[in-house]
Amino acid sequence: MSRTKTEKDLALLAEKSSDNFSRRKFLGYAGLATALMAGAAACNPTNNLAPNDPVTGVSLGSGDVGILNYAYALEQLEAAFYVKVIMSQYSGITASETAGLTDIRDHEVAHREFFKNALGGMAIPALEFDFSSINFASRDSVLGTAKAFEDLGVSAYNGAGRLLVSPDYLVLAGKIVSVEARHAAYIRDILVRNSFADDSIVDAMGLDVTRKPTEVLPIAQTYIKTPIDASGLPFY
Repeated sequence: MSRTKTEKDLALLAEKSSDNFSRRKFLGYAGLATALMAGAAACNPTNNLAPNDPVTGVSLGSGDVGILNYAYALEQLEAAFYVKVIMSQYSGITASETAGLTDIRDHEVAHREFFKNALGGMAIPALEFDFSSINFASRDSVLGTAKAFEDLGVSAYNGAGRLLVSPDYLVLAGKIVSVEARHAAYIRDILVRNSFADDSIVDAMGLDVTRKPTEVLPIAQTYIKTPIDASGLPFY
């Protein structure tokens, strides 16, 4: 019997993870996702996803479901990137960097699968990516891209939080963005010591940069081959 994509990813994690990302951990995510899926269905009984169109692309949907799909798309991007980083390790990578990047990969895969399970039948399909502009053999290229992805992800969650209606989803977003911020700080610090909270990402009030979906998606779409239709998302 052929294995599903999820099963293959979990097998990869079991083989390569520095902390052996276990089935028990994944099922813990899946259990919480089941509860959130029920909430999403209750809020969206008719399923607010528009049909996918080859011209306009994959529709994220509307309301909270649309915002969750927006986060799911970004987590798909990050997970795909870090899986490739670990499979094609750059020249001169240290044991410490391998361990740190493996941990980040595991987190991003877990986030991706969490959203997939939480959204259930309302989830967008698996996206296709184009990483041809990244030299995975180069430390500077890989870590520079990782820094850009992590900073983008943190700013995206910061910007999406105010668009969510459900307090449960807001709590979830807060938990995930805190992990993404840890990733961003780690990547920044191994690139340039003490750059983890410089003024390019933290303003004079001590607040993180915030980006709207309309600012985030054009940047992310550089690496996403699948067109994304975000016209149903709430905006501010």
